[in-house]
This record gives sequence, C-alpha cells and structure tokens, in this order.
Amino acid sequence: MFQLLQPAVCRTLSSGIRSFSSTAAKRVLQGGNATSSKLKPLLWTTALAATGLLAWQSSSTIQLDAEPVQAEETIDPASGIAFPNTLKVQSKQPLPTFELVGVGVRTVSFLGIKVYSVGLYADLNGPKLNISKSATPEEKIEHIIRNSVCVLRIAVRVRLVPTRSTSFSHLRDGFMRALQARLVLAKQRNSITADEELAVQSPLRKFKSMFPGTPLPKGQALDILLAPPEFSQQRSLIVRDLGSVQSDWLAHEFFLAYFEGDGLSPPLKKSVAEKLKDFGN
Repeated sequence: MFQLLQPAVCRTLSSGIRSFSSTAAKRVLQGGNATSSKLKPLLWTTALAATGLLAWQSSSTIQLDAEPVQAEETIDPASGIAFPNTLKVQSKQPLPTFELVGVGVRTVSFLGIKVYSVGLYADLNGPKLNISKSATPEEKIEHIIRNSVCVLRIAVRVRLVPTRSTSFSHLRDGFMRALQARLVLAKQRNSITADEELAVQSPLRKFKSMFPGTPLPKGQALDILLAPPEFSQQRSLIVRDLGSVQSDWLAHEFFLAYFEGDGLSPPLKKSVAEKLKDFGN
C-alpha cells in the first residue's frame, strides 16, 4: 500500500515542482494490463499527489493513488476493454466512490480508426446534484460535470481493429484541438469575455506542456480527474502521472467537449444518456 505524503515532504515538493518530465510517466506506465479481471492499483506519482494536494486544499493531504474497487465490469463492445463499475481514489480527505456512467470508443478519420476507449465516472450521490428527472441528457451531463467530482478513464488495447499507435503527444494534440474548438464556440455564443479568454491562455499552455512525447502503452489506462468544486478557488484538472492545472473554464470545457453535439465519442454520449435517463428528482 502506498504511503501518504508527509507535510514536510509536501512543503519541499511544492517549492520545486512546477513541471513534470516524461521520465516520470515512462517509469510508472510500464507493464500491467488495465483490462484484466483483477485491475492493478493505479500508481499516482508523489509529484502529482503533491500538486493535486496544493491545488485542492493547502491544509489537507490528498493521496492520488487510485485503487479500483474489485467489482463487476462493463465491457466497451467496440474494443473489448473492461471498465470497473466503481472506482475509488484513496485520500485522507475523503472522496466518494465513483460510479461508471458510460463507456464508448473514440474513432477518428474516414477509415474509422479506433484510437481509444473512454469511460466517464462521477459521484452521482453528491449533495450538489439537484436536477429534475425531466431535464434533457445534455442538461443532466452538464450539471454533473459542473457540480460533481468526475473522472475520465482513457484506455488503449492491442485488439482494437483497425488501430494506431497512440502516444501522449497524440492525445495532447487531440485534447488541444477540442479545447480550441470549445473556445471558438464560447466566443460565438458570447459566453466568454475578452478578459476571460486572455486569462485562460496560461492554463492552456500549462496543460499542453504536461504531456511527454512517449507512447501510451496499449493495455494501460490514463485517468483525468476533475477535482471537487471549491467556493474559494478554481477547479483543478489532474492528469494521472503528469500534473494538474487550475482553471474553471479549462476543467469544465475539457469534460464537456466529450458531450457537445455528438461529442468526441458518440457511443460514450449515447451510453451516458441511457444511464442518466431516469436520473434526477
């Protein structure tokens, strides 16, 4: 079992950690199979744990070592990748058990290349979730993202056919295209001011810089966590093993990009909408 960060270590790390090298990801993302029947614990680096801790609450210790609860699994029919139905992130500051809301495959190009499977996890019992059962799927999804702790799990498997080599830089480029598209859409809708657009440029640059050029091994999972909403500070988007960035706009829009229109993965949106059909008060 992983040891929690001691306060003295956190103070030392906080003064020196501002970026994450590709070697950290390569050391952690070796071996393992995220799709086996007994999923191995996800190794969150101490650097990420310290960053997540400082981004959430300076007075609390957060250990971003995630252990999936050994429970039933849901299989993405397009890829055969298994997602645990519940996911637990261990921490001294109690976090909820995440429930799998839906899964789907991300497909790009006219050849129909399947890049990865993605699963959305959320705390569907959160106290801030108060929405009518008659709300549209899009309204329910946005309400959950803005008011609940969420995780996106991205997984690649050898048996994806047709398939392509996936690296962190490929994922980064896709993420940045999606975020830039969200920015253009926000300007068209007049939902972001010029000052807000300028303010989000720095978080966007930091987010882009976190991803190394190394491959994402097939059979491995990458978790991206949307930290709990805090009244006094911006929300954190934490990428396992790579780092975190604080920005309400970036954190929300990263998740919402998967569900705008058909979404980045239409099967994911369809799966989530079906799960939420009877959700609400």
